[in-house]
Amino acid sequence: MAKDKKAAPKKAAAKAEAYKPLTKTQILQALAEKTKLNRKDVALVLDELAGIIADSLKQGEKASFTLPGLIKIEKQFVPAKEGQKNVPDPFHPGKTIDRPAKPAHYKIKVKALKALKDMA
Repeated sequence: MAKDKKAAPKKAAAKAEAYKPLTKTQILQALAEKTKLNRKDVALVLDELAGIIADSLKQGEKASFTLPGLIKIEKQFVPAKEGQKNVPDPFHPGKTIDRPAKPAHYKIKVKALKALKDMA
């Protein structure tokens, strides 16, 4: 029985490691087979979709792009942060550190929509 108890976690770990995400080539091939389109046409559609997303996100500070039912991509402006001196170090109690200033930048958030959440 001792062998069975040790073998069970190894099998579960092996199953978890066995799945690998699809590569771009595999995605293109699967889409081409299911849509009966040429693989080059599918690649062109995906490239154009990336271009449309990029154009949508360039529209302003609160720009967004929604792929209906799947994801929503939002661009958010993050203002500059001033540097801080003598901040308590969370990893070394009793010591202090200096945090450098951070320039203003944009952050991209990707949210899963209901249909995607229901797939899980």
